[in-house]
Amino acid sequence: MRRLLILVFVLICALGTRAAQAAPYTPRSDDEVLERLPFKASAAEGRELRQMRRALAEQPQNLERALALARRYFDLASAEGDPRYVGYAEATIRPWSNAAEPPVEILVMRALLRQYRHEFDAALGDLARAAERDPGNAEIWSWRSAILLVQADYTGAGAACAKLAPLASALLTTACTTIIDGRTGKSAQAYAELSKALARRPDADPDLKLWIETRLAEAALNLGRDELAERHFKTGLALGVTDGYILGAYADFLLDHGRPAEAVPMLKDWERSDILLLRLALAEQAAGLASAPAHIAMLNERFDASAMRGDKLHQQEEARFHLYLQGDAPGALRLAEENYRLQREPRDARILMESALAAKQLLAAQPALDWLRASGYEDPLYAKLAQRLKDGAK
Repeated sequence: MRRLLILVFVLICALGTRAAQAAPYTPRSDDEVLERLPFKASAAEGRELRQMRRALAEQPQNLERALALARRYFDLASAEGDPRYVGYAEATIRPWSNAAEPPVEILVMRALLRQYRHEFDAALGDLARAAERDPGNAEIWSWRSAILLVQADYTGAGAACAKLAPLASALLTTACTTIIDGRTGKSAQAYAELSKALARRPDADPDLKLWIETRLAEAALNLGRDELAERHFKTGLALGVTDGYILGAYADFLLDHGRPAEAVPMLKDWERSDILLLRLALAEQAAGLASAPAHIAMLNERFDASAMRGDKLHQQEEARFHLYLQGDAPGALRLAEENYRLQREPRDARILMESALAAKQLLAAQPALDWLRASGYEDPLYAKLAQRLKDGAK
């Protein structure tokens, strides 16, 4: 339970990629590679999963074993940004998920998987059903807060944090509330409270420490304290926890600060994650590396495949791809607008503003400007983008 509560704050929507299934495909030859497995058969993860699958096969009606396997798949999907694990998890719980009244644990697990696919309303529905039967389940309220945060419903997210407070540790409760503060113009307060909370818990496990260091880095960026932000990024990375979110956040920091060459070695082994592959290609192109075209082509193939599946939930990254790697500002703006109707995190607003500026369609950025004004979100970069839009509209 504790690890899942930590993952709530770290991973929701951060690296989620929709894993819709493609239509059946016939290979052109016996030599064609259809898929590369996300881990080697001899890897520790492979051994662990084989043992868990074997245990479930021995008792296929064992709910506890099914949930344990599904959660392990979810952990791997979240840490590595590989959506195939989500499909495996869904298959694992399907016998219970298809029931008219699934167990509470299945409703919560299904909500986690649905939010990973950005099916936020369905996920919230599952959590609401679970809360009616088990209101003392801390995981329900932490995930509810996280999903509402993605939708920029800060009042709702705060109410869920209040439900969580008597059920979780002080550090996790502080984590829940301070991320909302960081989105609503109280970054200095968020930074101070989260720093103090962490100092009181030197025994906190590495996963939670990683989340806090990442949040502290983002709060520092909001306050214009770039050197402090980088120290927190590096402290988080030094914990040695496999986590794609901090890699993406630090890569963005390096790209924003004109240091793309430093991002390349950090991302070079993460081609399987579309979100990190995007940043790798951006870094390689900015650094003038010969490897950039191959990775750009790889991304293009993946986005084309998503379009063929009707998959529209990877649009923030695709908009960035079109804008900065394809030079297609109108296409980027279309994707950014569609994406912003689904999710409204700061980075969603950023790509909408950047695309509107590049396409010279300034009014298209109005939803992001409205959010920026209403939320009070603090970040010098966002303020500059907003000013450019306002100046251009005069």
